[in-house]
Amino acid sequence: MANKKDYYEILGVAKNASEDDIKKAYRKLALKYHPDRNPGNKEAEESFKEINEAYAVLSDKEKRSQYDAYGMSGFQQRYSQEDIYRGFNVGDLFKDLGFGTNDLFSVIFGGQPGARGGRQGGRQSGRRGAAGTFDFGDFVTRERKTAGELDLNYELEIPFMDAMHGSEKRLSFTGEQGVQEVDVKIPKGVNSGQRLRLQGKGSKDPYSGRAGDLYITVKVGEHPVFRREGNDIYATVSVKLSDALLGGNIEIPTIDGPKQTKLPPGIKKLRMKGLGVPSLGRSGRGDQYVEIVADIPKKLTDQQKVLVEQLKAEGL
Repeated sequence: MANKKDYYEILGVAKNASEDDIKKAYRKLALKYHPDRNPGNKEAEESFKEINEAYAVLSDKEKRSQYDAYGMSGFQQRYSQEDIYRGFNVGDLFKDLGFGTNDLFSVIFGGQPGARGGRQGGRQSGRRGAAGTFDFGDFVTRERKTAGELDLNYELEIPFMDAMHGSEKRLSFTGEQGVQEVDVKIPKGVNSGQRLRLQGKGSKDPYSGRAGDLYITVKVGEHPVFRREGNDIYATVSVKLSDALLGGNIEIPTIDGPKQTKLPPGIKKLRMKGLGVPSLGRSGRGDQYVEIVADIPKKLTDQQKVLVEQLKAEGL
């Protein structure tokens, strides 16, 4: 059993097993591998740990759903040992089977009975509730988390214009401390894939009180008019055929709003200096490039046809 990786396989049940089937299978294996029946048997002790972990997951609807969705690898990335055993209560069950619960914590998490006090934190053998239950939900693993393990990651999609002008968002997410809300300032010029760091807003180590950081990966939405490349903005503007040929004053959309500009005759691409994306974390902006497209009418009046024929005759 020690080499099995699947919780269903560990308990010997099918993936569609009912709650009762899972409980029956667990009771049977708990009787077989309980330390009181296998004193000094390390293999039985390891099997006992495995079946308790498997039952802690499969007996909980939410954890089982997450396990079914993500598999062993994905589940373990989302759930620590503390998360797995939070709310796991087998005191009455073992009492019914005729076993005590004083040293179960030491067996399941490793180590010697009664060696969990002092500076290591936590209680020695668990707590007994009013009904004499033994609740593993009070315990956490004895390993301190590293700084990286305390960090949280969040993906935030923002509108295109919020990335251009900056904004402030309130994020709501579920962490180890429950539902949390934080305010985050979106800086001008942020781009997709860039990460914002909120120091001290990650998970907290239950022993040291040290908190990790919250990393926010930004995804910028698309815009119907503008396209961004680096700090430059690109747009396409349709103008009258006469303006495309002769030039004139036209209105250009920019991220700061519409602007009037002079279009030189015959220009196909216009550069508007300093009207691009603000440089992130420093002064200055990119440029805006406007592709000029002549608006060709689908239908001409009789007079327009005459004029076009004259232009054709002149070689245009």
